[in-house]
Amino acid sequence: MYAWIWRHLPGPTAVKAVEALVLLAAVVLLLFTVVFPWLEPRLPFNEVTVDETPSTGTSAPATPSASSS
Repeated sequence: MYAWIWRHLPGPTAVKAVEALVLLAAVVLLLFTVVFPWLEPRLPFNEVTVDETPSTGTSAPATPSASSS
């Protein structure tokens, strides 16, 4: 797909690189301004199913560290 886009961009290599960056920026802008805001209310991220438990005041590291031996 990327090779197809590259072959169809007009101009020499330097111009193609600039055009490819502009296309990439346009796609990112479209995603962040149109697609993601439209999609966000439809995603279930606010439906948390984790039960709340009282905190003991201490917390263990998520992964054991090599220096704690």
